[in-house]
Amino acid sequence: MTRRVAVALVACAGVLASASVAYTQVRVPGAIYDFDRPDEKPAPAPRRDLSGIWEPALGPGDAIQATGAKAMPSSGKPEHELPFTPEGREAWMKNKPAWGVTMVPSALSNDPVPLCDPQGFPRILLHNFRTSQIVQTANQVLVLYQFNHKWRNIWTDGRALPAIDDALEPRWWGYSAGRWEDDYTFVVQTVGLDERTWLDNVGRPHSFNLRVEERYRRIDRGHLEMTVTLDDPTFYTKPWVALDRLRLRLQAPTFDIREMECSPSETAKYNKEFAEPAAGIDSGAPR
Repeated sequence: MTRRVAVALVACAGVLASASVAYTQVRVPGAIYDFDRPDEKPAPAPRRDLSGIWEPALGPGDAIQATGAKAMPSSGKPEHELPFTPEGREAWMKNKPAWGVTMVPSALSNDPVPLCDPQGFPRILLHNFRTSQIVQTANQVLVLYQFNHKWRNIWTDGRALPAIDDALEPRWWGYSAGRWEDDYTFVVQTVGLDERTWLDNVGRPHSFNLRVEERYRRIDRGHLEMTVTLDDPTFYTKPWVALDRLRLRLQAPTFDIREMECSPSETAKYNKEFAEPAAGIDSGAPR
């Protein structure tokens, strides 16, 4: 087994590890977390500035969210029961995640992400959220994500979002427009999201009517808070908060963002060596 494949298989297994284990035992080389500087007194926040490289402030595992959106995990607890419509619950039960209360063995899952389909938005924020980099230009905010090396364009030139109708082309990453609510709060609205994507790692679905709101609050020079609210009247009876003030920490401008790509060949090897035997599937048997 080559070093690259071996590392990839460990990474696949690592994605499935619990967030608590990752939080306490793993750190990204070169990253600085809040626990590294407990007595720090950050400088004031700059005005209307989100730029920089950002890492979950409490540790790299703080936003893995293996069991679902951080603020509403699939735990079976009443307080985490989502407000499904009948149509939304029916759609959820058709999904077969490898985590959460409706989990199946990973070899039997119909999660599109292990097949290297785009995870899309907002799942990029609600599952395996890692390092991100924000770049501001005169008319856009660009967000680059470590997981699968994806990026988003958020328009800030005052344009209106397109109407959600039959003429709108679905997109994996949707159509996004942002504005400054005040000098330290940036609000983004996104629509037009492809229904084939899941909201999170436990198979929560969405319809084409989904609207996502992101709120970025620059609380000081070294920290940013991110809140994500989902509004989908077709699948949910009311809006719900998926991320509640996730704390991010600014990293040095020289921080090296590591590769984290989905490889179909490495996924197939992981399934053959780990997932299928765990599910009792004989990978050598004819199908």
